[in-house]
Amino acid sequence: MDDMLKDFVVEAMDLAVNVEEHLLRLERDPNNKETLNAVFRSFHTIKGGAGFMNLTAMVAACHLTENLFDALRNGAAPVTPLAIEAALQASGFVADQLTDLSNGAAPEQLASMPDSLERILVDAIEGNVAAPAAVVAIATIAAIAAIAPVAVPASTIGADGLDWDAMYRAVMPAGSATAAALAPATSAPATVAPATVAAATVAAVAAAPAPAFANNAWDGTDRREEKVQEFRAASAPAKEDSIRVDAVKLDALLEVAGESVQAANQASVLLERLLQFKFDGPAASLMATLTETLERASRYSAELQRATLATRMQPVGRLFQKFPRLVRELAKDLGKEVELTIEGAETEVDRVVVDSLYDPLVHMLRNALDHGVESPEERLAGGKPAKAYISLKAWQEANSVMIVLQDDGKGMDPVALRKKAVEKGLINENGAASDEEAYQLVFLPGFSTKELATSVSGRGVGMDVVKTAVEKNRGAIHIESSLGHGTKFAIRLPIELSIVPTMLVSTSGAALALPMAVVQRVVELPETFMMVGGAPVLKDQGRPLPVRSLAGALGYEACSERVGIVVAAPQPYILAVAAVDGTADLVIKPMTAITVDGITGTARSAEGELVLVVGLSFLMDGCRSSVRLAA
Repeated sequence: MDDMLKDFVVEAMDLAVNVEEHLLRLERDPNNKETLNAVFRSFHTIKGGAGFMNLTAMVAACHLTENLFDALRNGAAPVTPLAIEAALQASGFVADQLTDLSNGAAPEQLASMPDSLERILVDAIEGNVAAPAAVVAIATIAAIAAIAPVAVPASTIGADGLDWDAMYRAVMPAGSATAAALAPATSAPATVAPATVAAATVAAVAAAPAPAFANNAWDGTDRREEKVQEFRAASAPAKEDSIRVDAVKLDALLEVAGESVQAANQASVLLERLLQFKFDGPAASLMATLTETLERASRYSAELQRATLATRMQPVGRLFQKFPRLVRELAKDLGKEVELTIEGAETEVDRVVVDSLYDPLVHMLRNALDHGVESPEERLAGGKPAKAYISLKAWQEANSVMIVLQDDGKGMDPVALRKKAVEKGLINENGAASDEEAYQLVFLPGFSTKELATSVSGRGVGMDVVKTAVEKNRGAIHIESSLGHGTKFAIRLPIELSIVPTMLVSTSGAALALPMAVVQRVVELPETFMMVGGAPVLKDQGRPLPVRSLAGALGYEACSERVGIVVAAPQPYILAVAAVDGTADLVIKPMTAITVDGITGTARSAEGELVLVVGLSFLMDGCRSSVRLAA
């Protein structure tokens, strides 16, 4: 199995496990929209990867299940036990296929989607409440096998001298319905004929080439254990210079390293305060020794942090190498000519960031190919070359990594985007007034400009996944587009996630931290401002920039804010705060218990004070949340 297929299997396995958990939760709470959307997204993501790997049966099963959950979340079909059963069977089929792949099966060797799975999914989509006969039959047999007392008969030697019943029981899982059927049930109903199942199964086994056995009454156990030992010996890894470390352990190590740096910084602050006092005699000698010891501890803590971070850094090329084939296959399916160029594959970023970027970039590429790039005929008619070009670039910029995906397609029409969002009830008539806000509409759940969903796009889920994944990693995404010339998506992410360089500020009595990635400089604010359209504006280096209050943006009480921070956003502005308290590398803790608009996490300053970290995406969007849904 090649590396790309192996990565897909690992990622899809995780999604398949989550799907089963979500389905069981949905069975208990059928009206949970969040769970419905989570299941939908998981099948959508698996389908995208499966299509890339040319796993046709998996794509078919996921596509039908997508249709089912699209109907469930739109209210076109009810969440019935049949719907849950159909989805569970689909996730089971996907998991079986993934297991076969992980066990070494080639994609072309995988089984096709069973007709029974297709029937039950279609029935669930159409809202039929009666389960197919096959499902009822399977459930009945399973119930009988579970309740029927089973007596294991004495070994029966066949005409060929082999005990086929004993060999079958040796390889079948204990308690399985088929294995139980081999043994006559003492109290099973007369209508059930396990002997028929046993006869057919034994006949199938007997048809296979029979190995030679020294003992005619062999029960299979000894030889099976021998095979297990042979397999373990054959699969024992050779000695290597590198080892695989559980990502959870690595994350824990990085957290400890970050906390040690934080503790060293706090100790340094306390030492500075102590040195303000006068020490004589032995006390002075002890203070000198303490100072040297703390400096050494601080230096080693910083080295530990850097070494730990280095173990997590990976080039984005590991991710980018998966996309040329994806673009080629999708372009072929869509009848388009597209060439993908990649730059900056050597750019290194935190492993967590690399792993979390796969799904967003897949969705962005699929949208660029389906929505952005025109057909060869359309391009020629518009004076463009028949072949379209998509570029994927990465580079480091200060403490951030920039990833830009750009196409030379037809671009995005802000007027059409607003109209479609209003039609779908996502915004009101006055929503998304500017072009910038109109472009942000593509990130709303359920938004799509396509009238009919295809296997590539049109369900309004892809770009929602993109924004969610980027903001989860404390990043921001920006869109630039020009009609007839193409669209550019720019993602800004921290190079590493746990330690973030910040500027410490205060306003309305609250201690806050702003990511240094967006801070250009600090300016002094006047008592009065020039007003443009009723909003304050200040000239900075010859350009007029709007002034926005941080207290007002976060919903705090108004206060005197006479310090301005020039924010390097797509539309630059000046952020007004009460005071700037310095800079610090903070260990960020994500907020999990509650969600506060504009705040992405918490940290402790060197003095031990609790600091709220303002979100990068919030700042990049001009200190306002993304376009809101219609009330």
